[in-house]
Amino acid sequence: MLIDTHAHLDSGKFDNDREQMIQRALEAGVDTIVNIGFNRETIPSTLELAEKYPFIYAAVGWHPTDAADMRLEEDLLWIERLCTTHPKVVAIGEIGLDYYWDTSPKEVQHTVFREQIRLARRIGKPIVIHNRDAHEDVLKLLKEEQAAEVGGIMHCFSGSWETAKQCLDMNFHISFGGPVTFKNARVPKEVLERVPMDRLLIETDAPYLTPHPHRGKRNESAYVRLVAEAAAEIKGISLEELAEITSGNARRCFGITR
Repeated sequence: MLIDTHAHLDSGKFDNDREQMIQRALEAGVDTIVNIGFNRETIPSTLELAEKYPFIYAAVGWHPTDAADMRLEEDLLWIERLCTTHPKVVAIGEIGLDYYWDTSPKEVQHTVFREQIRLARRIGKPIVIHNRDAHEDVLKLLKEEQAAEVGGIMHCFSGSWETAKQCLDMNFHISFGGPVTFKNARVPKEVLERVPMDRLLIETDAPYLTPHPHRGKRNESAYVRLVAEAAAEIKGISLEELAEITSGNARRCFGITR
């Protein structure tokens, strides 16, 4: 069975067929999904999904593109309360830095990122990292805030092997999504090939980053099977073995025992 370690199934893009889309995931062999709540709007809708479906879990945190909207003390207390009292919340995320979208000043992103790492260390939760065009600063802040104490996931990894190695050294798993299925995705394929099997994860980031052959259309959790097939081919193992290994990795990382 497969685990989609990162999805946004509460997105409005699924409003017309959410039930059917989730059923397609189950039919494709996906037995666990981690949905990501990343701001004031999506945290409640993520929790609703986790409470409705026994196989959906939640990560809650503050996305760097929304950092300027965060009421730091109030919202950190909210995240902490959810992480320590809600039985389906398994991680803090997605958090990190995004230098592509100019929606939050860098210094604000840094503060919000640091504070959430500190929270994760205080309560012992893994973190899910969003990193867009900010490799150097993400690594710097993770090291300065001793994020290796909790580790977590480098979500939809797009960096070099050198960056991946530093993340592995800090107790992080490396997660791959739809881009690793693209024909011209030389670097992600090379990095995936070198990532140790016990640190490898797969995801969709649905409804975004749709894998081949559905590229350009809406992504959904059932398509994590396409990512798994590509990863299995790159690793030179069967789909069944890849699914067993990555699912075991995800359960250990998130502390999921079902």
